[in-house]
Amino acid sequence: MDAGSPHHPGSRPPAPVTFAEAVRFWLKLGFISFGGPAGQIAIMHQELVERRRWISERRFLHALNYCMLLPGPEAQQLATYVGWLMHRTRGGIVAGALFVLPSLILLILLSWIYVAFGSTPLVAGLFYGIKPAVTAIVLQAAHRIGSRTLRNNVLWLIAAAAFLAIFALDVPFPAIVAAAALIGAVGGRYAPEIFRPGGAHRQAQTDYGPAFIDDGTAPPEHARFRAARLARVLTVGVLLWLAPMATLVVAYGWHGTLAQMGWFFTKAALLTFGGAYAVLPYVYQGAVVHQGWLSGAQMIDGLALGETTPGPLIMVVAFVGFLGSHAQAPFGPDLRFLAGAAGAIVATWFTFLPSFVFILAGGPLVESTHDELKFTAPLTAITAAVVGVIVNLAVFFGYQVLWPRGFAGAFDWMSAIIALAAVVALLRYRRTVMEVIATCGLLGLLLGGADL
Repeated sequence: MDAGSPHHPGSRPPAPVTFAEAVRFWLKLGFISFGGPAGQIAIMHQELVERRRWISERRFLHALNYCMLLPGPEAQQLATYVGWLMHRTRGGIVAGALFVLPSLILLILLSWIYVAFGSTPLVAGLFYGIKPAVTAIVLQAAHRIGSRTLRNNVLWLIAAAAFLAIFALDVPFPAIVAAAALIGAVGGRYAPEIFRPGGAHRQAQTDYGPAFIDDGTAPPEHARFRAARLARVLTVGVLLWLAPMATLVVAYGWHGTLAQMGWFFTKAALLTFGGAYAVLPYVYQGAVVHQGWLSGAQMIDGLALGETTPGPLIMVVAFVGFLGSHAQAPFGPDLRFLAGAAGAIVATWFTFLPSFVFILAGGPLVESTHDELKFTAPLTAITAAVVGVIVNLAVFFGYQVLWPRGFAGAFDWMSAIIALAAVVALLRYRRTVMEVIATCGLLGLLLGGADL
């Protein structure tokens, strides 16, 4: 049977999916996964549930709900989960890796082009228009997450407090996450209705016909919980973190750029509740303010590149790793490209390794934790805090774009007009991120490029 052919309700279930067939699909997905997590999940739903019927909608949404509870990119984790469910550990690793690999290769290439040609009039003009668009995109992210999460005054208060904490008091992002989780844990116990999740993916709505992994399909043998298996997965995960980290420390010292990147992006990976936009303020605090691996303006450019390439948006860490290692040149001044590529790979490895461990270790435990308020209430509070943190990120980006030379310099009216147009296009006319970035890049060439 052709697993790519369409099916209709009432037809027979599809034939068992071979590993080779799955590998071809996961590779294809890695090249077409544009549109951020919402777009990527929609693509997987259309392909896996509706068209190929490899998994039923209820099982698909059940897996998605679990992935949404975890730190990390939920779309990549969902691909890993489905791959693991169908073809054991190797299926999960291949699905998750191929979701990221095309984006990593493309971002290494684009980062090198950016470093080599970023100051030319053509590229500078494009980014002149794209930077205001990125500011608008971050505002849209705050609006999208906030409209889904801030359902009562308490959650609004948490969001406002998080904004003030990071904006006015410069409180580290991990401390904000920890405080929000504590509030959610306590609130979930004493005021459960305030912190009960809403708007999440809860119930299957449509029957697309019998699936290879259907509602009533028993969990495969490898998906049954075993303490020995859990211990084995956690041990391997720790070793896969420890071995490269120890190698970097021995080769370049604990304070070396690559070792510091490994440690920094490990912490970032464990703080990405709420998606990539949630962790961007932490990446900015660490990479721009504390480490100086790149400038604020370059961070905006990297986010623009992340928005226009396939794969998870958090792949912007590859751009950060490339620029930081390229600038520090740990291999010597003649091997800057190699250093940049190594930085991108280190950033990607330590960012995504925890996601694989979470899925492979936690998959068999999904049924025991799914929809329990003691697990979801802290996430609700964290997501509310994330809204305030993302607004702070938008304020920072807006400052960089509208006052490129600081408040003592002139206000950039052209950038303000482009940013306003982008906000209207995104929120009022529901244009896609790709359309807005392309249009604003063209406007930057036509209106601003000549003055750069």
